[in-house]
Amino acid sequence: MRAFPVVMPSGQKYWTVLDDDLEVVSVADRWLRNLRFGRDRAELTTKAYAGGLALYLRWCRSTGREWTAAGRDLGLFMVWLKYTPAPRDSVVPVVQPGPGAVPVRGERRINRVLVAVRGLLSYAISVKEAPRSVLGQIYELADSRDLPAEAQGEDGGLFHRLRPVHSLREPETQVDRAEDAELVAMFVACRNARDRLIVLLVGRGGLRRGQVAGLRRSDVHLLPDSRALGCDYPGAHVHVRRRENVNGAWSKSRQAWVAPLDFLVVSAFDLYYEERHRLLGSGGSDFLLVNLFREPLGEPMSPEAIGELLERLSTRAGLARRVGAHMARRAFASNVADAGGAPDEVQAVLGQKSLHSQAPYLFPDPKRVRAAVLRVPSPRGLS
Repeated sequence: MRAFPVVMPSGQKYWTVLDDDLEVVSVADRWLRNLRFGRDRAELTTKAYAGGLALYLRWCRSTGREWTAAGRDLGLFMVWLKYTPAPRDSVVPVVQPGPGAVPVRGERRINRVLVAVRGLLSYAISVKEAPRSVLGQIYELADSRDLPAEAQGEDGGLFHRLRPVHSLREPETQVDRAEDAELVAMFVACRNARDRLIVLLVGRGGLRRGQVAGLRRSDVHLLPDSRALGCDYPGAHVHVRRRENVNGAWSKSRQAWVAPLDFLVVSAFDLYYEERHRLLGSGGSDFLLVNLFREPLGEPMSPEAIGELLERLSTRAGLARRVGAHMARRAFASNVADAGGAPDEVQAVLGQKSLHSQAPYLFPDPKRVRAAVLRVPSPRGLS
């Protein structure tokens, strides 16, 4: 069992599951195809789900279980996931049981696999490929009291929902922002104008790497007044849009939004345009960021290439850790808040739909937090 990419005649891609005879697993393929084109999910989502389904179907085959009836044994599947390594070069590894065995997959990864399995089984029930009794094996009836406050609704009333039967408690992971000094060091370590623009787009524009890779030249408006271009948004900015891209770039935000640019980013655009014109001429792809120093010249950079670039810059700058695009995005949001930005302003510059979505991105400056404490009047002044 393996995940496999499928390219449609239109150029759009999704991932499916192949069995050991390289035949498409029909029900899995229909569900993944429906997710991609019927529910507008990202290609990378189908890739992650296909990988999870391949693991589930491999476990069913190796243990002699029918995949439609194995929902009642998902607890055993979770143990198998935790300790069974993936095959390498078609060789199935031997599991070494016993106390002290080292897990090969963490709680977060196992939970993500279970999401894919429940999705497949639920779809199979809806198309009568699996009996309805399977639904009771993977979900239980629960109420809203254990949901976060923001998910309980404005009326605060009690409602019932289906809760997964099988899940692991994920350990809290420490997330962090990039330090301004780290981003400056990465900027200085760049060897060309294109790479410097990328660092500024993630560090002072707050864009995700998929959004950076998906920008077109037509999305960039650098004039103080762009009404001549049919755009009423004032000042320099870029339009971030979700669209199908040949380089696999994908904007997580469903709605289009505008990212304002400051003078540093505008200056970086000027230098990059000069560099691109000098190396490629006036033609080339409408994608903003393209290959300038390696073949195929002029082809758009992929999100993976941008991630690898940031990793190389972290090493070249001598940083003690790897700074990625998401850490730079958190730094941008925190800097906007520390500079006095209101919550709705932080929400707007991040392109988020909900005010609650910005919470994981904010890391208040300790100096600002201390200043807030010191502003509290002394009780002596009240006597």
